[in-house]
Amino acid sequence: MTDFITVTVKLFAAYQEAYGVPELLLEIPIGETVAQICDRLILDHPELAAFKEITRFGVNLQFVAADTVVQNGDEIVFIPPVSGG
Repeated sequence: MTDFITVTVKLFAAYQEAYGVPELLLEIPIGETVAQICDRLILDHPELAAFKEITRFGVNLQFVAADTVVQNGDEIVFIPPVSGG
């Protein structure tokens, strides 16, 4: 049995701009939450820290709380506020 799972992270707005791709495939430890995954992204791109408190999280097309534990194969989305006009 492995201690890691694989998830897909869909990136939008500032997250996509920072990474330059629409999604990431991540191998993460079992038991990790969406907030912990968000923290990983912020470690790689500290400019995203400004969006952490206002980002909504989704798992498999459902909005979830930050402390939601992800499962192998889950699709996670980070949706920061989007400005436009």
